[in-house]
Amino acid sequence: MPQRLCSGLLQACLAVAMAGCLPQQGGAPGATGRPEDTPDRLVVASRNRVDTVDPAGAFTFGAMQLLSALGDPLYAVSDTGELEPRLALAPPQLSADGRTATIPLRRGVRFHDGTPFDAAAMVFSLERFLAIGKLSYLLGDRVSDVRAVDSHTLELELRQPFAPLAELLSAVALTPLSPTAYRQHGDSLLNDRFVGTGPYRLTFFSKQQQRLEPFEGYWGEQPANDGLDLVSLSNSTALFGALISGEVDVLLSTSLEIDQQAALRSRARRGELQESRGPALEISYLTLLSDQPPFDDPRLRQALALSLDRATISERVTLGLRAPLRELVPPSLPGSDPTAWVSYDPERARELYRQAGYCQGKQLPLPLTFRSNIPSDRLFALTWQAQLQQDLGDCVRLEVSGMESTTAYRQLGEGAFTLILLDWMGDFPDADNYLIPLLACSQEEGERCLEGASAASGSFWAQPGLQPLLRRSESSQGEERHAVLQRIQRITAAANPYVPLWLVSPKAWAQPGVSQPRFDGSGRLLLQALAPAGAGPVGAAR
Repeated sequence: MPQRLCSGLLQACLAVAMAGCLPQQGGAPGATGRPEDTPDRLVVASRNRVDTVDPAGAFTFGAMQLLSALGDPLYAVSDTGELEPRLALAPPQLSADGRTATIPLRRGVRFHDGTPFDAAAMVFSLERFLAIGKLSYLLGDRVSDVRAVDSHTLELELRQPFAPLAELLSAVALTPLSPTAYRQHGDSLLNDRFVGTGPYRLTFFSKQQQRLEPFEGYWGEQPANDGLDLVSLSNSTALFGALISGEVDVLLSTSLEIDQQAALRSRARRGELQESRGPALEISYLTLLSDQPPFDDPRLRQALALSLDRATISERVTLGLRAPLRELVPPSLPGSDPTAWVSYDPERARELYRQAGYCQGKQLPLPLTFRSNIPSDRLFALTWQAQLQQDLGDCVRLEVSGMESTTAYRQLGEGAFTLILLDWMGDFPDADNYLIPLLACSQEEGERCLEGASAASGSFWAQPGLQPLLRRSESSQGEERHAVLQRIQRITAAANPYVPLWLVSPKAWAQPGVSQPRFDGSGRLLLQALAPAGAGPVGAAR
């Protein structure tokens, strides 16, 4: 048991003792302290347990954060929001009909096992992802075929023109893998080992801890540190205490209790810590079951949207750390529409409740499900319950209950929840990757989605004419595309199968002796840019 950490946080550490709180002395995983022979190694803590390091099986934020340091995508979004070629040399070149994309690949790149990176390796990786990837729809819904034109030219056959193709190919899950290392795992996951092209090699893996060493053969700039130990603690108090006590160098987590986040912010303002925020790409929203009572009545969906006092709830629940949101597309992305959804108006809400037969001595009971393992969810549910009781208590009664998130996700597509709070962060930063996963429907009957993303997301909502607009948003570009995306949001906002709540930015706190943490444009911490005190700049000789 790590004495220095656990002496102040004994009960918190007991919950994670079997996993080992922090890295061991001398580099062996499991106990606390920084190895004396590698003073420029850093310890990065989060609440993100990683169940697999295989891109085909990964889908959580923690797994994608890890993969971003171990692999390279074809393209990446910089910290200034610019799309940059990485393993690709240039943007995709499209045929006249927009159905074939040709991509030149970087030469001189090697995988961690020495295997050369080329077009054949990229084809192997993409075909494997299409065959067994949990997120295979990302590629499979848009790409029908991948092939190598020559040793360093990749060609993709698209199902239809797709405007944000380069953004799609920036998804970390599409990072190439060594065909040599994965040949025996072409149709099965390799959960505890990774062989890619990124700036770090993975030298130890468990679900609670991963050890990263700089890859000396990396084609790009070398990391600014001598390696990283990524550790996961499931307890918010343990994470907070580990940073305050100096046991970890960097803390990456939006899962901390809100008051602890506020305390870290105050320390940063006093110069005791460094705080950084990444781009706000995670949205939280309410899903309404639109094909069953009571929300099969559009008036009640509209009334509910008008009953949400976002500004007050955001201030009381998150102390202003999360901005109120009235759209499904993050404001930083082209095609956003910041005022698509109605704002709080209890009088208009009361009128709609009355029209539906409530308020005259009759309350509408609304069962709200929140995720019990996410601290802010419970706070939101109780705060909104009190706000409704105060402002519209004669019309509506919110009945709140918690459920562990993974259990809730399994039941979502079964129509199990009348009203549930969820969140979403796109796998690549484009408006399409926020609207399609919530609104796409492959089989509809009037205003009911029978099969597709809308059903899987728990709303079961459809609208005649919406699917052609979604397809048009994928193939159009520029201002025309922005107008289509905004129109889609306005149509959805008028029907309210979803009600946006707030916007979440990833956060990182670092010790004063560590360089200021930076995020890329996809919301991931740039682990290779973290430098200990006195270390040279990124890319300098070490």
